[in-house]
Amino acid sequence: MKAYELLFFINPTLAEEDREATLKKIDTTITSEGGAIDNVDEWGKKRLAYEVDKLTDGDYVLIDFHANPTSIAEIDRVLRITDAVKRFMIVSRTDRN
Repeated sequence: MKAYELLFFINPTLAEEDREATLKKIDTTITSEGGAIDNVDEWGKKRLAYEVDKLTDGDYVLIDFHANPTSIAEIDRVLRITDAVKRFMIVSRTDRN
């Protein structure tokens, strides 16, 4: 398995239970595809550099995880269809094993 990093932000006006459900959905997607989550770092509400979907702030979360390269497509698909996730980026970490 390779090391990856997922950075995304969700709508900061989302209710707490909806926010937790979104994080749980992402967690479940990673682990169901055979991955393992190493660390979840919640950055909180940050100002966006430019407006995205009429939002000026975003609630940022950084997830470090290990997964098979073939499962990244499924994780990407789930993130794209999740309405609460406004933008995301998955990068391979070559500095970790």
